[in-house]
Amino acid sequence: MKYIKYREDKKHGTFDFPIEFYHVTASHPRYEMSYHWHIEYEIIRILKGEFLMTLNESTFTAQEGDLIFVQSGALHGGIPKHCVYECIVFNLGILLSPNHIGETFLKKIENSSIQIYHHISNCDEELKEIIKFLFEAMRGKSEGYKLTVIGALYQFFGYVFSHHYYKPVGNVSAKNNRRIEQLKKVLEMIETSYDQCLTLDMLAKEAGMNAKYFCRFFHEMTHRTPIDYLNYYRIEQACLKLVTSSDSITEVAFSCGFNDISYFIKTFKKYKGITPKKYLSASF
Repeated sequence: MKYIKYREDKKHGTFDFPIEFYHVTASHPRYEMSYHWHIEYEIIRILKGEFLMTLNESTFTAQEGDLIFVQSGALHGGIPKHCVYECIVFNLGILLSPNHIGETFLKKIENSSIQIYHHISNCDEELKEIIKFLFEAMRGKSEGYKLTVIGALYQFFGYVFSHHYYKPVGNVSAKNNRRIEQLKKVLEMIETSYDQCLTLDMLAKEAGMNAKYFCRFFHEMTHRTPIDYLNYYRIEQACLKLVTSSDSITEVAFSCGFNDISYFIKTFKKYKGITPKKYLSASF
């Protein structure tokens, strides 16, 4: 299931060091984490506030100091609240190749025979220090930081195994697999066609459901209505275009699926709390 078409195609890190670091505050154009998945693994730490995370069909709130671990292929997204958070996205393969000891333990994660706890709260001092070294090395990128990062990742997984922060993976029901795959198809449609006229019936058809059942299904999975999520995604893309292109506000609105500039401004303010013009001014 995790290798179906819809996934984040962004390259994380470089070929010889496939690890990437992100520091996210309220001013970040992608402050809210839209639903997506990738073949890499991800560690998220909450520095401030709280983060409502949905991971496959599980939803939980992470608080300041908590960690979130995202398995390869997991569909995930979240809503931050007065939150500052950081992410490290990495390819597990960089830890598998150097030695047999790494493979012995990490293969259990790669082949999904075990599942690391998604939400780690009340971290003790040992784990805090490991995570601090990991994230500070990625942020600072001083000479030799790659060695520090690789070492800290080994320490993290060593801690996970020694403290048994994982569980065996049972058989996931065919029904759950089907629900996640149906949602991924709809999210792919939104991601690739958000600039076009998308209706509720079109999204429901993509999921193979009638509109009424689809609305209930989508809300159960994402905690948003389908049209609310579509508009939210359009505004997220608009924010990114406003700060990364020279397009005017009107051009950005039309390129994100809005055919009425007044409605675009109203919708933008609903999700961001300010107008596009003020958002643009605050970003520079």
